Amino acid sequence: MPEQQSLYDRLGGIYAIAGAVDILVDRLFANASVNANEGVHAHHGDPANAPGYKFLVTAWSVQAAGGPRCYPGMDMITAHETLEITDEQFDAVALEISSTLNFCGVPTPEHTEFMDIIESYRSEVVEQRPKVA
Repeated sequence: MPEQQSLYDRLGGIYAIAGAVDILVDRLFANASVNANEGVHAHHGDPANAPGYKFLVTAWSVQAAGGPRCYPGMDMITAHETLEITDEQFDAVALEISSTLNFCGVPTPEHTEFMDIIESYRSEVVEQRPKVA
């Protein structure tokens, strides 16, 4: 029985992922809900940051989807620990990712698999606040 292709391969490899990330980052930089977070806006508010952010998100996505290990950035906890990301802000980013995958014509199985990967990082990205009784 042949081995199933990685999600990376099924998404179309580096060129397809880079193309989707190019669209995604432009959408994230323009998203008012995402940028309502001052820490996020401090980064997204400067268009000069877009190329580097696109590189990092592309490399992270390639690696997360089972492609080559090429992500040189921080782990998700370190990268987001000072941003005070809420569940609602995480959801806004996830919605942009999902919308971008739809726009790019990613088939349902691959779309679902990639979104499951994104969801698996929620606990590393969203600030954990003590529960108020």
